[in-house]
Amino acid sequence: MHPILDQDLPIDQGAPAIRLEEIRRRIVQAARDCGRDPGEISLVCVSKTFAAPEVEPVLEAGQRIFGENRVQEAMEKWPPLREKYPGVELHLIGPLQSNKAEDAVRLFDVIETVDRDKIARALATEMAKTGRRPRLYVQINTGAEPQKAGVPPQDADAFIAACRNEHGLEISGLMCIPPHDEMASPHFALLNKIGARNGVKILSMGMSADFELAIQLGATHVRVGSAIFGTR
Repeated sequence: MHPILDQDLPIDQGAPAIRLEEIRRRIVQAARDCGRDPGEISLVCVSKTFAAPEVEPVLEAGQRIFGENRVQEAMEKWPPLREKYPGVELHLIGPLQSNKAEDAVRLFDVIETVDRDKIARALATEMAKTGRRPRLYVQINTGAEPQKAGVPPQDADAFIAACRNEHGLEISGLMCIPPHDEMASPHFALLNKIGARNGVKILSMGMSADFELAIQLGATHVRVGSAIFGTR
């Protein structure tokens, strides 16, 4: 149990900053427990649905990597915050629609949800137009869930190759969200295996409930939201 992460702690008592420090401590411990360098693991603080005043305590505590699900929400929230807090790295961790590709390329530093040819083509077009080069991760639907975005595992190698060879995109990472009703470890192991055979070293996997397990299985980025901000 981690009482410091009690999700009923009110935000106005500085709970997010307290929780952030505890998550950082647990990341370091998890890395050391499996013989990894804690510096290899980045915390992506998931701030989706939280307004700027709720995010500011975490920014004040020094956190600079954040994940958002929706392009429009991020466009409204982050430009003023970035002016006030330099050095923010913004990740898109929700599904991307092709008609939002221009905005996504202009706003985000990392797009973690490249998952189909239409998106790859749209991103390549907008990156050529703007000159911006956000880092791109391919989302793998490791559980082959029909309702979930992501490339089926059996198509991952071909899709990564198409992104590189047909669209001229550099794929620097992979991302997955395991099924909520299954053990996460086989899905993390599968993502690691896909990454290894495609020369992709960045693995974005693990959330509030399982980020320590993900670190054991090779995560380089963990996405933690509710364990920092509380329930939405």
